[in-house]
Amino acid sequence: MARYVLIYSGDQTSPSRVEQDAIVADWEAWYEKMGDAIAEGGDPLGASKHISAVGASAADGDGGMPASGYTVIDAASLDAAAAACADHPHLNRGGKVHIFEAIDLH
Repeated sequence: MARYVLIYSGDQTSPSRVEQDAIVADWEAWYEKMGDAIAEGGDPLGASKHISAVGASAADGDGGMPASGYTVIDAASLDAAAAACADHPHLNRGGKVHIFEAIDLH
């Protein structure tokens, strides 16, 4: 079993309270479906800075890597991780789910 980091991008709109409740319910259902495969539930991401060179000052913004949140999951392969995300609730609002294998160096 390998570990995969899901990075969410897109959909930074502020929905109404009713929409927020529906979104939360969709996410909770996805987490429940995933069960023990959720290694870390993650969080939404907020303000950011980026550094593009050694000694450079940190600049405001994402530096071209927009990310709105993350989750860490366990799966048998990258293809299995992608299949598990095929119905991810973030996709329902025009967002994207980027799936990266976490390389275990230990």
